[in-house]
Amino acid sequence: MKVLVTGATGFIGSHLAGALIRKGFDVVCLVRNPTNLRFLEDIDVKIIKGDCTDMGSLTDAVKDVDYIFHLAGLTKACSESDFFNANVKGTENVVKAVLENNPYIKRFVYLSSLAAVGPSYDGNPVTEESEPSPVSIYGKTKLEGEKIVMSNKKNIPVTVIRPPAVYGPRDRDLLVFFKMIKLGLIPYWGKCYYSFLYVEDLINGIILSTLSKDAEGEIFFMSDGKIYSNDDIIEAISNALQRSPIKVNIPKFIMPLLGFISEKFKGANIINTDKIKEMKHSYWICDTTKAIERLKFEPKVTIKEGAKWTANWYRIHQWL
Repeated sequence: MKVLVTGATGFIGSHLAGALIRKGFDVVCLVRNPTNLRFLEDIDVKIIKGDCTDMGSLTDAVKDVDYIFHLAGLTKACSESDFFNANVKGTENVVKAVLENNPYIKRFVYLSSLAAVGPSYDGNPVTEESEPSPVSIYGKTKLEGEKIVMSNKKNIPVTVIRPPAVYGPRDRDLLVFFKMIKLGLIPYWGKCYYSFLYVEDLINGIILSTLSKDAEGEIFFMSDGKIYSNDDIIEAISNALQRSPIKVNIPKFIMPLLGFISEKFKGANIINTDKIKEMKHSYWICDTTKAIERLKFEPKVTIKEGAKWTANWYRIHQWL
């Protein structure tokens, strides 16, 4: 079976490409910069230069593939237009290219996000039936991407996956917090609750949904099934690093200013004005019952185990 992966040079995409190769798939990766192949160098994939925002580069890429995994997009940016071009226009282009050049594809999988639905406001995990109410530009553009994909479910078989925070080896976002804890300080803005998912569990869930007829035309939340407080997460990382950080209390009204300053000095990074819009909310939790019941999705890695394995990878590769 031949598959196309967009966003394959990134954290999740590179793990997916590797897993597909191990399962015997013939993998093609659409990449913007063929010199940026650090995580693909040791696996047997075919590289095609292209950009989801460039319609002309997609025609040949989507032809003659059985499955497409659309992971390309921006999770952080300094402008709304950047988010829109990558997450909305890019998705629209890929779907259009498929409709015009490969209408008999077996499955089109779109990786969305919990951010597309937004936080819980009552402390109960959001479900696939919850009314989307994204609070960030990132979340709004991922929701628009979802709408484009789902509006074509009668034309091509599609599946949408909405993970919460995903972490593991190669992840640069949570690395920021590992580094803070290693230094002995961690920002704290009150009790919050999160769903998490280790990258290998997400990859298994994506592939499981792709091969399941029951996933066609459906949207699924996927998490490890537990709800963690920020104290639980700090403890897991602290134990992995053998550190006891001091919590630095940050009033929520100051957080937008911190995001603005971070953007000015560091550009697009995990601490930015758009991400702060999400961090101000206390319940980023989702219910994964649908995936468990319909797909037999079985997440295996808890935050305690995952934090330890991630910390070890960071150390080995001198990221930490």
